[in-house]
Amino acid sequence: MTNPLLAPSSLPYGLPAFAEVRDEHYAEAVRAGLAEHLREIEAITSSGEAPDFNNTAAAMERSGALLARAVAAFMNAVSSHGTDGIRALETELMPELSAHDDAVHLNRALYERFAAIAVDGLDDESARLVSEWLAAFRRSGVTLDDAGQQRLRGINAELSRLGTEYGQRVAKGINDAAILVTDEAELAGMPEDDRASAAQAARAAGHESGWLLTFIQPTSQPHLSVLENRALRRRIFEASVSRGSSGGPTDVLGLATDMAGLRAEKAEVLGFADFAELAIDDQTAPSIAAVREMLGRLALAAVRNAAAEAEVLTEAAGHALEPWDWEFYSSKVRREKYALDEQALRPYLDLDRVLADGVFHAAGELFGLTFRERTDLVGYHEDVRVWEVMDADGSGLGLFLGDYFARPTKRGGAWMNSLSDQSRLLGLAPVIVNNLNIPKPAPGEPALLTLDELRTVFHEFGHALHGLLSDVEYPRFSGTNVPRDFVEYPSQVNEMWMFASGVVDHYARHHKTGEPLPGEDLERLEAARLWGEGFATTEYLGASLLDLAWHTLRLGEDAGDALAFEAKALADAGIAVPLVPPRYRTGYFQHIFAGGWYAAGYWSYIWSEVLDADTVEWFRENGGLTRANGETFRRELLSRGNSRDPLASFRAFRGRDADIEPLIARRGLA
Repeated sequence: MTNPLLAPSSLPYGLPAFAEVRDEHYAEAVRAGLAEHLREIEAITSSGEAPDFNNTAAAMERSGALLARAVAAFMNAVSSHGTDGIRALETELMPELSAHDDAVHLNRALYERFAAIAVDGLDDESARLVSEWLAAFRRSGVTLDDAGQQRLRGINAELSRLGTEYGQRVAKGINDAAILVTDEAELAGMPEDDRASAAQAARAAGHESGWLLTFIQPTSQPHLSVLENRALRRRIFEASVSRGSSGGPTDVLGLATDMAGLRAEKAEVLGFADFAELAIDDQTAPSIAAVREMLGRLALAAVRNAAAEAEVLTEAAGHALEPWDWEFYSSKVRREKYALDEQALRPYLDLDRVLADGVFHAAGELFGLTFRERTDLVGYHEDVRVWEVMDADGSGLGLFLGDYFARPTKRGGAWMNSLSDQSRLLGLAPVIVNNLNIPKPAPGEPALLTLDELRTVFHEFGHALHGLLSDVEYPRFSGTNVPRDFVEYPSQVNEMWMFASGVVDHYARHHKTGEPLPGEDLERLEAARLWGEGFATTEYLGASLLDLAWHTLRLGEDAGDALAFEAKALADAGIAVPLVPPRYRTGYFQHIFAGGWYAAGYWSYIWSEVLDADTVEWFRENGGLTRANGETFRRELLSRGNSRDPLASFRAFRGRDADIEPLIARRGLA
């Protein structure tokens, strides 16, 4: 069979022909792409022509098309449908991809050609392209001597190997943590649709009877808010926090310690004090000191608010509070104090309607987009749905793939993947994937969302819009290819439409009766908005400060016992709250250890939220959900990607730098 990944797909927008793709195709296409890319780079560096923009910078942007296509499809499979075969290929291919990245960025001849490009007379985006390439070369170590480069290659190879192993162990650990309940009485408090999903999960896992309570990636698990059985809540909580740190084949503490040490060494080789300094070098935040100052300011108020919440919860419980009690009694307080029962809202939050009449509707009102489901196009798994996205003028913009349900082959959490980045230079349209881990409903039943899941649907679609509305020349700048501490900003902004007038009344209807969500429920949601912010901010800051602790270790500093290091790091940061453990602990902190996307940068969520909260204020000041507002946001920010300084894009949109006060008010941290 011909490998469908070796040539551009003939399907609309270049969607990979997933119906024809087999596991072995990924390896063949990736390796062919690696070889082809090296030949293309050799042609650039061996050219007898004097270096200029077209024969060097633009040529590099045109190179690697096969590799980009193959890697995008493969990495999507790794995260979204990581079968045993895909995991085996991941172990094989990740070191090869890491070595190739070094072969590109440590290529002195290529760097020297970029350095020789005359940028006078270039348009702003082209001049920025040269500047960004040069910065990436230098940050990667191109100016090191041979011995330094050789050591760096070894570090990068080992980090790739360890990160892959960490991710695979965490993925297995989240499946192994699932709890089988055989006595239905233990499930008191769990809604019927959740019980049906748990029963289906048990059958899918090979159990003839019972209910399988599956886990999500963060520490806190959704079932903790509804289960009346305290002993079962404790089992769930303890299974969650012990993931990856209890010995055995899924323990990752040694891997995390080794990676932190290697990152410290990498920073030292590259001339930085620690890995956090290296990581922030290409971010919008000015320094780690500035980040620490902001986190410290927020932490004091967050811990104070969490302590106040704990007092209320202890009174509601009538006994000493434990971590596995928090979510249960928090829901109880929300019901009693604010007359708000989150479980009673779920019948109004049918995933299908949330998508069509919520997120898609808001995108239509703001940007004039329309969405047409393409049942003739096949995704990489039977659960994947495909929509064609049309612009306001009726022209095709790209494809959006929704993969919403949990399965054992999918890593935990929620994220956006890009199968194709928009680029005018290459004539490519965006093909964007959203992944969530919502429990799959029983056959014929709707997927009813929790409020957290609802927020995540809107959040991830904000990432999708960032990709779909990209309008740049060069693929390097497309969509979410922006600094890490800016990438969450558009997705956080999109959460504002979740309960906006003109959106919520469009989608929030009872899945059986069609009755709209009562207006008083929306009022109660607003009244209860700040309840639980102490917990939410404290658990987030705990993870952020733990991340920084691991990545401000310097070469030669020994972390020692990983759990002891974690406990000391939280205590030193003033965020050690026994009732509120970090959102992620070292044993399952995939953001920073598996792949390292957020290594020394998990703080970027709240750094981006400063921009987000200020942007929400702008929309409110200017009339909210209107095409005019959407076009301004699209023109000045979403479409720009990294084609200009992202903070310049923010200033062009907002008219000034961001103000932190809207964030302080939003989180009740004044």
